[in-house]
Amino acid sequence: MKKTYKLEAILWSVAFPGFGQLLNGHLIKGILFIILEFTINVNSLFNQAIMFSFLGKIKEAAAVVDHQWLMFYPCVHMFAMYDAYKFAEGENPRLSFFQFAFGAYFVTIGLMYLPNSIFGISFGPIWLPMISLIPGLGVGFFIRLYIN
Repeated sequence: MKKTYKLEAILWSVAFPGFGQLLNGHLIKGILFIILEFTINVNSLFNQAIMFSFLGKIKEAAAVVDHQWLMFYPCVHMFAMYDAYKFAEGENPRLSFFQFAFGAYFVTIGLMYLPNSIFGISFGPIWLPMISLIPGLGVGFFIRLYIN
């Protein structure tokens, strides 16, 4: 069986958690991640919040989303990405999980700050967590670099 390359596994996991595992031949894990993704997505009304956010209806997006369910999403999504990356073809750099873990931490922090506006701007349940991912990945990268 042809192995999946790391970039391919990551990009499919970004699109939908579990797809990277399916590509890597880990069917049970892939199905489990798909079930988790579906359960969290439906119960948090995440797709409706995404739709409102992309239409510029930030208040509606913030009002519709169930924060208790949405708080699970960053860790499940980032762990599915890490798992797909880890088992794909190619070398696994030492401590490569740091970027994924800190990405999940920072997105979760972004979710916790949803009710607040920053400089008078309310980013809503989609944009603030997405923006928070960037410094999370950076912090994880620099901590990994420092430890290595």
